[in-house]
Amino acid sequence: MPAGKLIVIEGLDSSGKETQSKLLYKYMRDNGNNVKRVEFPNYSSPSSSLVKMYLAGELGKTANSVNPYAASSFYAVDRYATYKKDFEEFYKSGGVIIADRYTTSNIIHQGSKIADKTEKEKYLSWLQEYEYNLLKLPKPDLVIFLDMPVEVSIRLMAERMNKADGGRIKDIHESDVEYLKNTYAAAKEMVEKFGWECVNCCANGYVRGIEEIHRDIIEKAR
Repeated sequence: MPAGKLIVIEGLDSSGKETQSKLLYKYMRDNGNNVKRVEFPNYSSPSSSLVKMYLAGELGKTANSVNPYAASSFYAVDRYATYKKDFEEFYKSGGVIIADRYTTSNIIHQGSKIADKTEKEKYLSWLQEYEYNLLKLPKPDLVIFLDMPVEVSIRLMAERMNKADGGRIKDIHESDVEYLKNTYAAAKEMVEKFGWECVNCCANGYVRGIEEIHRDIIEKAR
């Protein structure tokens, strides 16, 4: 049987990845597609244990305390386990996968730790060889980046954390403003480098409506 299709919804924290991936899943399902949604990290699986340790600051108090190769391995192993257990058969039988984050998150987040261009290219080559060729994870057919400016992302994260229901503690990515700025710059660079589709989440200084963004995503996913 022919392999399926993998669509990745990518973006920084608070850009709406979960919401938009769920809306796209519903749209595709309602329009007759055999579709499944996955999200990374897969916090419901033991395979995310090292990711949780990393984000909680147990391996270093800042994101840069853990080198990009090590951190990328944590996420890649979680992806591999989830693929083998949850969606390999579905994908290989022709199903459509909607992924909330994927290898593309390693490209953005871990790649942002490397300033030297030559070293960054070395890392990006290693990462793709590791995940796609050695682990044999499927390559995305389409990556849609939700472009939420970092200052808006920070504001939305703060609002989320300050909700009356208590919110949650920020991880080492979310709590480091300089890291978030570097990650956003890296993401914009990677959108151009890899030809990802981009959907603007803001217009004239305001966050666009959920349905409006959803319509843009549908157009790019057709």
